[in-house]
Amino acid sequence: MFNPTEFSYWQWLLVPLLIFGRYLVFSGIVYILFYVWKRRKWLHLKIQQRFPQSKDYWREIGHSTLTSLIFGLVAWLCLGTSFHQYTQFYGSISEHGIAWLLLSVPVTLLVHDTYFYWAHRLMHHPAVYRKMHLTHHKSVNPSPWAAFAFHPLEAIVEAGIIPILLIIMPLHPASFLGFVLFMLIFNIYGHLGYELFPKWLYTHPLGKWLNTSVYHNLHHEKFTGNYGLYFTFWDRICGTLREDSIQKVEEVHNRMDTKRQWTTHS
Repeated sequence: MFNPTEFSYWQWLLVPLLIFGRYLVFSGIVYILFYVWKRRKWLHLKIQQRFPQSKDYWREIGHSTLTSLIFGLVAWLCLGTSFHQYTQFYGSISEHGIAWLLLSVPVTLLVHDTYFYWAHRLMHHPAVYRKMHLTHHKSVNPSPWAAFAFHPLEAIVEAGIIPILLIIMPLHPASFLGFVLFMLIFNIYGHLGYELFPKWLYTHPLGKWLNTSVYHNLHHEKFTGNYGLYFTFWDRICGTLREDSIQKVEEVHNRMDTKRQWTTHS
C-alpha cells in the first residue's frame, strides 16, 4: 500500500522531480488556457493590459526549476534522513483521528500565511531585497510561471515552512500533500495576472479576508504592500494592505462590466 512514511532514502530523492513536474503541469495548463488559447477573448480579465515577453517566461521557468530542486531537497532532508525522527509525520489516520486530518490542512495554511507574511516583509528590507527578493520582483507583470521564480536564497527561506510544520504538528501524508498542492495552486493563482473573483467578494464579511490575484499583482507592479499569501489578516492588522487595492479592483471590474455590456448589446 502507498505509504510515504515508509519511503526509503532513495525514494525521497525523487521528490524534487515530482515537485518540478507538478509545477510544470499545473502552470503549463493555466498558461495555455489564459495566455494562449483564451488570450484575446479573456483580455478584459487581465489585470495589467499587457503581456510579459518570452524572455520573462524563460527566466521564471529557470528560477522555478531551481526552486523545485531546493524544495525537494528540504523535504528529503526532513523525511528521507534521520531528521525524520524529530518530525510528527505519521502514517495511520487512527493515530490522530479523521477530525484532525481534516482540520490540519487549514491549520497549516494559517501557520504558513503567518510565516510567509513576516518572511516576505523581511525580504523587502533594503539590506536584503537586492540580494534575495529582487529576482522574484523582476516579474513586474507576473505570469503563472512566476509561482516559484525565486532566488536560491529566497527558495531556502520559503522552504523553511516545511520543517516548521513537520516539527510543530502531527501531519499525515494526505494532509502534507494536500498542503503542498494547495500552496502550489494558490501561488499559480496569485501570479496568474487575471481577475477570477466577483466584485462582491471583496466586501463580503469572509471574502474580504482572502488574498486575491489583483492584490498580489498590485504588489508586483508597485513593489510594496500586500505582503500576505492566502489571506489579508496580517496586512490589515499591520496596515500594509495597499490603499489603492480597492481602486485597482474597481478599475479591473469596471473594464469587465464594460466588456459585458458591450457583449450583451452587440
